[in-house]
Amino acid sequence: MAELTVGAGFAGGLLAFAAWKGADRLVLAERAGIDPAALLDHDNRIPFARYVALMREAKAMTGDPALALHFAEAVNISEVSIVGLIGQASESMIDAFHQLNRYVRLVVETENDGAGTRFQLVRDHTGAWLVDARRRPNDFPELTESAFAQLVCGPRRHGKEAIVRAVHFTHADPGYRDEYERIFGAPVVFGSDWNALAIDNDWTTDKVRVLPRYAFDVLTQRAEALLEDLESSKGVRGRVEALLVPVLHTGEANMDRVARQMGMSRQTLFRKLKAEGVTFEKVLDELRHKLSLSYMSAEKKVSVNEAAYLVGFSDPAAFSRAFKRWTGSSPRNLRSQAA
Repeated sequence: MAELTVGAGFAGGLLAFAAWKGADRLVLAERAGIDPAALLDHDNRIPFARYVALMREAKAMTGDPALALHFAEAVNISEVSIVGLIGQASESMIDAFHQLNRYVRLVVETENDGAGTRFQLVRDHTGAWLVDARRRPNDFPELTESAFAQLVCGPRRHGKEAIVRAVHFTHADPGYRDEYERIFGAPVVFGSDWNALAIDNDWTTDKVRVLPRYAFDVLTQRAEALLEDLESSKGVRGRVEALLVPVLHTGEANMDRVARQMGMSRQTLFRKLKAEGVTFEKVLDELRHKLSLSYMSAEKKVSVNEAAYLVGFSDPAAFSRAFKRWTGSSPRNLRSQAA
């Protein structure tokens, strides 16, 4: 099975929030095994296991056991993922719910039970329930904590109080029940058979539309492209790129190293890449090209020398020559044009 991943913007949001809470940003990233440079582009991906490590190290370094709840309460998902923006541009809550299910993998990939979608609407004799159907939720309960808190706190930022009648979690009481009940404004049940929010029956028809419809069309087009990229990343080329990103700046981005990490010989990796119509050198060159464009965009505060280092060039002049080969322009000219 392909490795699960998390959007770099989402992980970067947690890293920044933990730093705001007192954690040393660089030390935290190192302990979680994350290269901070990989988080500069929100659309990059990091391994799910690294995000789990980031959350747990952040809780330890901040001394906040309820960090997942507080992260969701304080940080607007639209600031760290395109998925949050799509939700704000949706017509109604049920529309936003469907968009969430389609694009939630751009935030975080999970293994899901049932119909394959992570979030499900279920009705029983007590009313409507919004269910998180990911598998083995107790391995990392913080993910459900933060997801449910986002679903409740997000509407509050726009003056709409989500009506939650009860909250159920499959994990045991972690010892900070009061924080759960303060954030959700409802009774919390631990050790339940499911992870679910009991919601008001009228919730699905509530209007959203914080952003104009035009924004919805633009955002969903971009999200579709990102989903396509995510699907393609599950191939050999995508796995190679995922292994290259953290080591580009070290000078160790070579085929032998990547082949060892993938558990195969250099010759086998060569054949598998050839079957996908590429060579290792082409993958490396195009990855450097893509990251360089991101680093040299007008909104990024990355110098030419820093960008050269981040994509694996020891000589800024060599980086500039490669950049001109890729784009037909020097890094500085491209940035000034974008600005």
